[in-house]
Amino acid sequence: MANRLAKESSPYLLQHAHNPVDWYPWGEEAFEKARSEDRPILVSIGYAACHWCHVMERESFEDDATAALMNEHFVNIKIDREERPDIDHIYMDALQAMAGQGGWPLNVFLLPNRQPFYGGTYFPPAAAYNRPSWKEVLLAVSDAFKTKRADIEQQASNLTQHLENSNQFGLEAVDSLIPKEELFTMAQCDSMALAVLGQADKEWGGFGRAPKFPGTFSIQYLLRYYRVKKDEAALQQALLSLDKMIDGGINDQLGGGFARYSTDEKWLAPHFEKMLYDNALLTDVLCEAFQLTGQTRYARAVKETLGFIEREMTSPEGGFYSALDADSEGVEGKFYVWSEEEMLEVLGDDGPACCAYYDVSRHGNWEDVNILWMPRPVAEVAAGLGISVAELEEIAARSRPKLLEARAKRIRPGLDDKILLGWNALMIHALCKAAGALGEEKYVQMAERAMRLVLDKMRRDNTPAFWHTYKNGAARYPAFLDDYAALIRALIALQEVTGNLGWLHEAKSVTNYVTAQFGDDAGRYFFYTEAGQSDVIVRKKEIYDGAVPSGNAVMAHNLWHLSIVYGEKSWAERALAMTGGLGQTVMRYPTSFGVWAGMVLRLVQGEPELAVTGPEYLERMRELNGLYLPYKVMLGAESDVEGMPLLEGRAVEGKTLIYLCRDYHCERPVEYISEINNLI
Repeated sequence: MANRLAKESSPYLLQHAHNPVDWYPWGEEAFEKARSEDRPILVSIGYAACHWCHVMERESFEDDATAALMNEHFVNIKIDREERPDIDHIYMDALQAMAGQGGWPLNVFLLPNRQPFYGGTYFPPAAAYNRPSWKEVLLAVSDAFKTKRADIEQQASNLTQHLENSNQFGLEAVDSLIPKEELFTMAQCDSMALAVLGQADKEWGGFGRAPKFPGTFSIQYLLRYYRVKKDEAALQQALLSLDKMIDGGINDQLGGGFARYSTDEKWLAPHFEKMLYDNALLTDVLCEAFQLTGQTRYARAVKETLGFIEREMTSPEGGFYSALDADSEGVEGKFYVWSEEEMLEVLGDDGPACCAYYDVSRHGNWEDVNILWMPRPVAEVAAGLGISVAELEEIAARSRPKLLEARAKRIRPGLDDKILLGWNALMIHALCKAAGALGEEKYVQMAERAMRLVLDKMRRDNTPAFWHTYKNGAARYPAFLDDYAALIRALIALQEVTGNLGWLHEAKSVTNYVTAQFGDDAGRYFFYTEAGQSDVIVRKKEIYDGAVPSGNAVMAHNLWHLSIVYGEKSWAERALAMTGGLGQTVMRYPTSFGVWAGMVLRLVQGEPELAVTGPEYLERMRELNGLYLPYKVMLGAESDVEGMPLLEGRAVEGKTLIYLCRDYHCERPVEYISEINNLI
């Protein structure tokens, strides 16, 4: 018999719709039941591609005896963290304060007033891994709620106060009269680069130890830092990281697309779920690596990644799905791994060479099976086989379609087919970057089609306000700061690859909405939720760059960019205050504040302001997009445009001119990209 989750649209919630647990969605019905019956609330948070979420469901939530305990003692609420990241942030912060660590599934116990007092992540059905069993936890929490109520209420009050206090950051005074050249210095950028390199794995790339995440913000910072300082160590670490990921098991060697992270330091064994945001962020940084180095392997990785997005993650309406599951048939990675016998059967005479190419052996390279990866240089493998590199590459190239065809007959991992505003905006931005770097018009078309879906289906009542998620023709939940910040950034990028200034006007409108509805009392940072949202116990402000960039950090970039476009001085001052207010925090922890670190570098380096006018402005803009100019403001139009200082008084009849400006002061205009490249 189905529970209340059967009426939801989230694939994750629907997975639990037939559990014997009496699940509620987050909402007033559950809150009222908890209040009227004076019961504690259990909030269980996960997401569709989460492996351990599935494990706990199979072991506990599908078990009748366990469900009976949950139903007897608690009001049980199930949440998709991707639908409600605001709630996830609050209770994950509470868990980290209690336990010093977090993760998913997130299981947190609340008082009837929704204040948290205890929590944990995965609990096994029987005590193991130094963890109590889930039944033991349920009984202990229920007993404590009845017998130690005063202690629990004090704990909940302290935790809630901690959540409130976590908003008290960025309070350093920033004197708006001090020039930005004195607020932010290249010495600061040098120290951040050193700090990032201090955490680098010099052998396998990336940062820190296993589990190892892509670290795209740190890689991007090193690439941009190299462009300014020509620091070879920065470039080598950035490219080593990308190379090892491209060749690793974290990259689907057959179908394209990157998994969320690697469980080992060598990038061999991923946690197999593929998330939309990871592939967007990696596409961004791969485009920059290609523009900087001209190495075709980065362009190929971009094409393979976006090929996967187009083939497997694009909805009929042109939006982008959220994730592919790690599991199929209840086994993590089963869809992606191979035995040597399977490879030889599919490939025949090409089998032995292809097995050597992808490190496939009879004993397996991971849990008795093989993850396809390329740990050895191709030249070394070819020499061992007694053939040329070209011959080996040809064998691999003709083998991939055969292996893909064979893999397609397997049971596929589950698809999380909801469309999230912020993640779609990240992919739109990545497509624009790819269109510029690779000169592929197809990517512009994909980006515009997705943006039209966002504007047509996810806008709230013809206003600058948006919904967070969309599925099956219905949009839900007011959008969050991260959504808006990523949307503004994507609109800016769309203007650069299309020359359509309408995208910028949309970005300005949305920015005005964000400053009005999300700004804090000090007029500096932004809350995660908009004013008036009543179902959260605190309004949090987030500044850390996690799996996706901090909405506040992205807004600092957006405000700075749009302040130049529209001559809006107050936006520039706010961007400076936001960045300066974090002061030494960003300097000390640049791997946790990578997008902020990039903002400091942007302010120190300065950026070219490029104005293109005349009949061939679109062609010139396309050429400029091919250059590696990570920080630039570029506007183009056939004639002068009022209200945009860079496009006022620039046009000369019959000529297409390119102006290079800084602070609106422009060099003598030129007609050819080669001339402007020399000036830059």
